[in-house]
Amino acid sequence: MSVAPSLNSVFLITHEFHPKRGGIATFTEEIAKATADLGYEVEVWAQSAPPEKEVSWPFKLHRLPVKGTHDLCCQLKLARQLIAARRRLRYATVYLPEPGPMLAMMMLQFSHAFRPHRLILTFHGSEILKFHRNPITRLLTRRLIRHASRISTLTNYTQSLLCRYFPEASGKTFLTPGALRSDFAVVPPASTKDKDKLIVLTVARLHPRKGQLITLHALQSLAPQFRNRIEYWIVGSQGKKRYRASLRNAVAQSDLSVRFFGDLPNDELAQIYNQADIFAMTSVDHGPSVEGFGLVYLEASAHGLPIVAHTIGGVAEAVSDGVTGLLVPPNHPAQLTAAFERLISDHVLRHRLGNAGQAWARRNCWKKSASVLFNNDPELVVA
Repeated sequence: MSVAPSLNSVFLITHEFHPKRGGIATFTEEIAKATADLGYEVEVWAQSAPPEKEVSWPFKLHRLPVKGTHDLCCQLKLARQLIAARRRLRYATVYLPEPGPMLAMMMLQFSHAFRPHRLILTFHGSEILKFHRNPITRLLTRRLIRHASRISTLTNYTQSLLCRYFPEASGKTFLTPGALRSDFAVVPPASTKDKDKLIVLTVARLHPRKGQLITLHALQSLAPQFRNRIEYWIVGSQGKKRYRASLRNAVAQSDLSVRFFGDLPNDELAQIYNQADIFAMTSVDHGPSVEGFGLVYLEASAHGLPIVAHTIGGVAEAVSDGVTGLLVPPNHPAQLTAAFERLISDHVLRHRLGNAGQAWARRNCWKKSASVLFNNDPELVVA
């Protein structure tokens, strides 16, 4: 008979983990590392991955026989894994940092025998709207939140969204802001010399919510003397096929110099950041999909880049308007083009915003966020 884990044991169950890329995957990996650093016995259960993609971690990693999607088949497979391990999980802390495992847990929460001793959840934004719009998942989410010991969000915006749609979360919700990756490279000081061509950079998957097409149109609307001074570089995974086609068609009809780099490993991405002059990610709401925070804004700031973004979702908590970047209301294309014109024409402003961003990007700490999740610290209660 196996010995039950102690309450110091944390089982982090996720579908967003290496080799997947993206903000939620980064959050999950960094929280797991920070939690292990706090002295907890951390075991991460993650989606399947090719053996050649594996790397070493400072905690135990258990690969699940699931692809990590949100479809019913994947939920059922994960639920079976949870049921098989219920004796290990019953006396431990079970942490669900993203919506995939939450859906599986919703199916099991009616069994008191299965319910873990301590359940902790993290919401990022879009899943709140998606869970709420379906009457069944709405009821299941409310029950799951009631069973949770603690809940976290990365921003005040997401916290407000969660408590508005699921009032049950009020009184047990904490802030766990994102931070730079723990392996983030030291960035050399930004050059003070103007270049013949300024590089505007976007790093995000190719998806309508990320706004690459909006940025492209804004840059195309620049007066020729500004448009001729820039190149637009787009880094990110392929994303939605139809959107990718629309973006490439727009590039073909434009006289802008545009380069697509696809997805890049962190070391190559750092080189791209260091060649860029302006970072742009003009996110928009897309159906129930919202920008809850945007860790990529912190990375860009840490590389000394001034940022152009929309005042939407939790972006204002990742970009300080007039301090680390310029924020523009969505659906105001003239204002967006004007923001790019300001940065292109004013190298002093570019460097001031970029330099301020380097300190701004380092203000949060993963270990502090992990402490909020798993330690009992009375000063951290937010909602």
